[in-house]
Amino acid sequence: MITNIVDFLAKTVVSIIGFVGYGGIFLLMFLESCGIPMPSEAIMPFSGFLVADGRLNFWLVVLIGTIGNLVGSWLAYWIGLKGGRLLIEKYGKYILISRHDLDLADKWFAKRGDLTVFIGRLLPVVRTYVSFPAGIAKMDFKKFSLYTFLGALPWAILFTWLGVKMGNNWELIRTKLHNFDLALGVLILALIILYVWRHIKRSKKLEVGS
Repeated sequence: MITNIVDFLAKTVVSIIGFVGYGGIFLLMFLESCGIPMPSEAIMPFSGFLVADGRLNFWLVVLIGTIGNLVGSWLAYWIGLKGGRLLIEKYGKYILISRHDLDLADKWFAKRGDLTVFIGRLLPVVRTYVSFPAGIAKMDFKKFSLYTFLGALPWAILFTWLGVKMGNNWELIRTKLHNFDLALGVLILALIILYVWRHIKRSKKLEVGS
């Protein structure tokens, strides 16, 4: 089921970029960065294939892909900043997120937000959603923008270059990364389970102490 969805999205990517060109790259990377799971592992390599085919320029592809990522992250950051915190403060208890957790996130992004955003941009899955918690934690916007750009740039360069090198076989890049995406997804799920377990354990301690 998931594989079919990913294949459909990859075909959508090919159709849009093939038809619109640079504008399609910007649109797709924008969508990927603001929380819509468009596979950038297909966007940039296919664009690289078109570079190898002489239809697009390498550095223009990289720049447009990076800027699309940056602008999309601004929207996700803004959503987190304006609406995410209010929603979590009101409904967070239903998903085991407390005000204490928000305070911890604020402190984390104040101290390590630059590294978190930069590394998050280099990881599949995480890169799509890292902007939301940065906005919720009210990370400094200039720092957020800088490290988003610095993280998105090497990603765009690498996958465009791989697309150039692979040529007609560019889709193998997405296939090879599929298992890594699954492993990362399992790791994230395990971390969520660990968080829930620790949260429940802390709540029981508080009940006993009161």
